[in-house]
Amino acid sequence: MSGQNTPPSERLIRADFHNHTHYSPDSILAPKQFVREVRRRGLTTAAITDHNTIRGALAVRDIADFPIIIGEEVKSADGEILGLFLSEDIPRDLPASETIARIKHQGGIVGVPHPFDSLRSALREDVLLAVIDQIDFIEALNARMVFSSHNDKARAFASDRDLPVTAGSDAHSSWEVARVHVELPPFEGPPDFIAALRQGRLAGRLSTPFVHLISRYAYLRRALGWKPK
Repeated sequence: MSGQNTPPSERLIRADFHNHTHYSPDSILAPKQFVREVRRRGLTTAAITDHNTIRGALAVRDIADFPIIIGEEVKSADGEILGLFLSEDIPRDLPASETIARIKHQGGIVGVPHPFDSLRSALREDVLLAVIDQIDFIEALNARMVFSSHNDKARAFASDRDLPVTAGSDAHSSWEVARVHVELPPFEGPPDFIAALRQGRLAGRLSTPFVHLISRYAYLRRALGWKPK
């Protein structure tokens, strides 16, 4: 999806707005591995959006030589919500409206990850419609979608409501980094972010559904006592 005034390609950056380090219990991706893969695969910037914590994002930012967006995928009482440009953890299990309010109180940007995905903790559709005026963007290309039709539905939903869209590899392992990305103009923090997204183009391809087995392995090793350092 691209804006009508997309600038020449030489001015664009490549960004991935949804990734998990091993600070998420279902990920095996270490911060150092993530930084290495971002460099190797040519991303300009990326968001780390671990489940219910910004610890992984801070760990990556400390070692990266490229811009990192501090984010969190928050499990609200009504489904998952993405917060970007955060400075503190957002607690889990709050109502969606309270989760959104806390993200915005930090000056953050609110997005909906993998909407309409019946296999994961997507934000309930009735709740999404109830809070739609508080949503800043829709994730319209998630590389971990098992059914591509869910991405298609998200893209159509965003288009019908004139909401900007993002792409997220939803990486939980080094093999998944940069599977998808957005090509968009450079931006400086939240004020420029939405405007840049509106000129962006989504690119990349879905991961194999077998990557979900990686998350099962991650849970198993946690159960056996492994902890991130």
